[in-house]
Amino acid sequence: MIQRRQIIVGLASTCAMPTAALAVPTHYTLVPSGSRVGFQFNLNGIAQTGTIPVEQAKITIDPQQLVASRVEVTLNVTKARTGLIFITQVMTGPEVLDATRFPTIRFVSRRVILGAAGRLSGGAKIIGDLTLRGVTKPVTLQAAIYRSRGTAANDLSQLDVTLNGRISRAAFGADGFSDLVSDTVALNIQAQIRAN
Repeated sequence: MIQRRQIIVGLASTCAMPTAALAVPTHYTLVPSGSRVGFQFNLNGIAQTGTIPVEQAKITIDPQQLVASRVEVTLNVTKARTGLIFITQVMTGPEVLDATRFPTIRFVSRRVILGAAGRLSGGAKIIGDLTLRGVTKPVTLQAAIYRSRGTAANDLSQLDVTLNGRISRAAFGADGFSDLVSDTVALNIQAQIRAN
């Protein structure tokens, strides 16, 4: 009697667990319409902004072992834009990003540090390698991954990803016009991803 009751209670608690807790590592692909990289820099002390489209994103999330999750993002430098055409031309030209020779920027994660609550948000960090102008350097990005708005608590089929950080453009050899343009560039990557 007691053994049968324990089995029923055990089965009931298993069924009540969220689907994510029982999931295996899940591979996600990019939803291009909801994905972009915003960036900010100073030109003569005045803040300027722009965007670079995300060309490809491969993200694997392991609900059982979140630190084993991986991120790989490729940006299309040739389609980078700022608010002014002449700034865009200078930025994508040979003195800065050199889009003709280096048409993509790539980030590949190497390590995931979870936030205080043990999640991929709330202070989580992703440490990885950024390749820009053919130069690869380690960078650290603040990370947040959330269920898409309006989805059920256990629905991880579509997620919203935010990665934020700062880089030195000089560290990658993109140091043209350093007398006018700040060295530090702030990044804000927004991506929507969908389970394969």
